[in-house]
Amino acid sequence: MTMKLTDTHCHLDYHKFNADRAEVILRATESGLSRILVPGLHHRSSKDAVQLAESNSGVYAAVGFHPTDLKEFTPKTFEEVKELALHPKVVAIGEIGLDYYWVKDVEERAVQRERLTEQLAFAKEINKPVILHMREENDEWFGQASVDLLEILSEWQSGLSDSLKERPGVLHSFNGTLETAQKALALNFYIGVTGPVTYPKAEKKREIIKQLPLDRILIETDSPFLPPVPHRGRRNEPAYVTHIADKIAEIHLKSPAEIADLTAANAARLFAWGD
Repeated sequence: MTMKLTDTHCHLDYHKFNADRAEVILRATESGLSRILVPGLHHRSSKDAVQLAESNSGVYAAVGFHPTDLKEFTPKTFEEVKELALHPKVVAIGEIGLDYYWVKDVEERAVQRERLTEQLAFAKEINKPVILHMREENDEWFGQASVDLLEILSEWQSGLSDSLKERPGVLHSFNGTLETAQKALALNFYIGVTGPVTYPKAEKKREIIKQLPLDRILIETDSPFLPPVPHRGRRNEPAYVTHIADKIAEIHLKSPAEIADLTAANAARLFAWGD
């Protein structure tokens, strides 16, 4: 029996899929994926994500400005993204957040926080969850990005409608401490797990995943990035989400089918898939 799987974060619009995008989607479907979520990084990729969702029944979109793409953010382009957000197959605002790995300048980081706050306010206005990017300086497990993000999210979450307060969003490809994860969980956020959980030296990450409640975990490929074992060194794609499900099953002493069903149910609860 084919497992019911989802990939809740895949950059299917990327140029690395230009040559065989239809085949990639077909392989995903044949691997048991019923839903793929493509997040935007700015106004153009958000538009591409929506077009992909329009032309593929199992593909959905999120729209927004990534923290390292804020040079694209203007009043005009933000209005374009706001219009796209009203499309019935747009299920979230994202990928938005904070990135202190690539951005070192104090003033630029302040701009990231401002733009994040603006996009969160819009998500609140249209009652849609958010997909959050968080990366620390030097890829540390904990730092100022974690502190700043949790402070912003805590304030935002307290003012949400009852329905959105229960499903405010996901910390995508989580790479923080257990304490940070627990604080996010206390605010009802989901935690996204990607390919690095399969890497031989990722014992600390697996130990954190082991302590997370299964009803708050999502599986993501972040394709074409972060390919899981045994595909490291190659382009990642949605079909490889099976390896992430397998590893979470191993960590939590469940069957891969159970993890597939649980994470698919979690995704449906968070994103509503157009319902």
